[in-house]
Amino acid sequence: MIVDAWATLGAGLAGSSSGTAYIESVAGIQLGGRTGLTSVFTALCFLPCFFLAPLAAMVPPYATAAVLLLVGAAMFRSVARLDFKRIEEALPAFLIIILIPLTFSITQGILWGFIAHTGLYLLTGRRREIHPVMYALAGLSVFLLALEHGRLLELFKH
Repeated sequence: MIVDAWATLGAGLAGSSSGTAYIESVAGIQLGGRTGLTSVFTALCFLPCFFLAPLAAMVPPYATAAVLLLVGAAMFRSVARLDFKRIEEALPAFLIIILIPLTFSITQGILWGFIAHTGLYLLTGRRREIHPVMYALAGLSVFLLALEHGRLLELFKH
């Protein structure tokens, strides 16, 4: 997880999608990798490609579809452990599952999931069960969504 976090940070700084860091990680785990060294080795293999990004952009989307299916299947396994009897558990997960394909963005789905999770726990009176990090993630999610949609820029102009 730490390696994924650093990879996501590096991907953001490089202007790439954080999902690509996760895709390689899940693919490595599916093939038997169990430590952070798997991700480090994968990153080292991709390092030469960092300078060849325009060529990588020429790869058609259907060429990466098989890996995305593996990632989707790996992510979907955890759905079986959800408590669907509680709306504050089920709705955020549903939003993530449905918004990722509808928005074509893993990031969008996860951001809305953080917001819904925190908001629903507050609305259902489960405030004490929310870890302080979740408040921070929900606030950051709102900030990032507002920034992405240009709302923050409008506030600073006035």
